[in-house]
Amino acid sequence: MPGAATAPPMATATASPRAAAAPATTHTLARTRIRARLSHSAGFWVIAAAFLIVMAFSTIPTPLYTLYQARDGFATFMITVIFAAYAFGVMAALYLAGHISDWLGRRPIILIAILLEIAAAVVFLVAPSIAGLLLARVLSGFGVGILTATATAHLSELSVAAKPDDGGRNSGTIAAVVNLGGLSLGPLIAGVLAQYVTEPLVVPYVVFLVLLVMAGLAVTFVPETVAKQEVRPAYRPQRISLPGASRPVFWAAAIGAFASFAIFGLFTSLAPSFIAGSLHVSSRLVAGAAVFAVVGAAAVAQVLAVRLSGRTQVILAVWLMSAGIVTLATGVLLVSFWAFVLGGIAAGAGVGILFRSAVGTAGRLADPQHRGEVLAAMFLVAYAGLAVPALAIGFAVTFAPIQSVLVVFSALIVVLVLFSGRRMLARSL
Repeated sequence: MPGAATAPPMATATASPRAAAAPATTHTLARTRIRARLSHSAGFWVIAAAFLIVMAFSTIPTPLYTLYQARDGFATFMITVIFAAYAFGVMAALYLAGHISDWLGRRPIILIAILLEIAAAVVFLVAPSIAGLLLARVLSGFGVGILTATATAHLSELSVAAKPDDGGRNSGTIAAVVNLGGLSLGPLIAGVLAQYVTEPLVVPYVVFLVLLVMAGLAVTFVPETVAKQEVRPAYRPQRISLPGASRPVFWAAAIGAFASFAIFGLFTSLAPSFIAGSLHVSSRLVAGAAVFAVVGAAAVAQVLAVRLSGRTQVILAVWLMSAGIVTLATGVLLVSFWAFVLGGIAAGAGVGILFRSAVGTAGRLADPQHRGEVLAAMFLVAYAGLAVPALAIGFAVTFAPIQSVLVVFSALIVVLVLFSGRRMLARSL
């Protein structure tokens, strides 16, 4: 703080004691405000915890959709519409606000994201209708969209500030684990609560409302890592660009990301309904645990595969996803719960590795000046994979049996994965 350490001007004979004491008081208050901030190391774990809570909250509705459907009597297609509202909220935030923390600061944007999640929790609680569900999911998606890039950048900067010699090497891994770990924990927590509490459509949101408020309060004490700009640049949406000469490889990686998120979209929207209806497993705890296992496998696989070469990662991801999807489809045809879930876990592990490879490929294709714009394009394609296939499946099941629809879906995903992997391997990784 400029001037904070300078001595107060010498008081004249006519100055009052109050006036003479004012600079010292200001100095003391400033030092108190500085001490109120957490260390960079402690702030790192606060942001990681807040990131985890927000991502977990975003998947809380997953095992509850069947309860909403039973309560309100809407068709399966509406589940995918409600789910897609979340994905479109994320995409809108990535395009409109995913980059503004670069000049407004990390902490204010993270707090705004948490406030959006708090608002979504309140809407879930006070507006028990289809319109309320749609609004809550859009709010939640928008919050996640502005949080993901901001929290990831903040974690990296806090790590470097806490341990300059480390260079923030572990922050990316922790951010990835927190991101996917949160997505996997949400359905598990909601499934446990829905199975054992008397108000399954109320208690999960109350629990997370408390957690979100606590996270927001804790984030206010985290150090800021972006210097305040005297003149802020004029607002513009996130620029989107594609690498010129390497567009075929970019699109191959983007198709892999699209296929990866399509698997997540299936399990975080329709899988619990399919498990309860077609596989005859009505436990909401089991439905939540199944989604936890699939998404959790992606998080674990990303950590385990981090030391593998890029080429090996792509090969392993293609094999895991292909074998997993075939096993999943077999479970659908044979009405086997375990084949469906084990196939999903294998595919989920492949998803984690393939998505990591796709993002890495896109980053290497772009020149440094446009890397953010190329990665923004990659994430928009990926989140389209979260929404569009889920909507297509929901629409198709109004005309055909869900088993047939899921088998066709599985076949298409295998084709996309094989195409993506082959084209990515054509380039030296």
